[in-house]
Amino acid sequence: MRSVEHVNAVAGKGLEGDRYFAGTGSYSQKQDGLRQVTFIEIEAVQALQSEASISLEPGSTRRNLVTQGVPLNHLVGKTFKVGQVAFRGLLLCEPCQNLANMTEAGVLPALIHRGGLRAEILSSGAIHTGDPIRPT
Repeated sequence: MRSVEHVNAVAGKGLEGDRYFAGTGSYSQKQDGLRQVTFIEIEAVQALQSEASISLEPGSTRRNLVTQGVPLNHLVGKTFKVGQVAFRGLLLCEPCQNLANMTEAGVLPALIHRGGLRAEILSSGAIHTGDPIRPT
């Protein structure tokens, strides 16, 4: 996992360079369309430290995009844009055993209902660090 200044989003496929875009992610065999892009709130990552004494870098959560000041749970079933790229929030991205195996077991209960958002990419384009997130 690495931080980048910009990434290309491809409608219906995912983020160029991502493990699921390449078909190499842990759950790539599932053809359910739920792994195009994932978001997580930086506030949830910070709460891990203060509430559960778990220190993780945002990339260690295995989510694609880190947001700030945006309540992601409210975007389930909604369309929104990041910069010029349109998304549809599909469902919460609850923590899984694979994440716990790569980090620590306490991450599972600590991220229940705040592990992020799975979304579908509706339009292709570039996403840049600092792009605003707004409803459509």
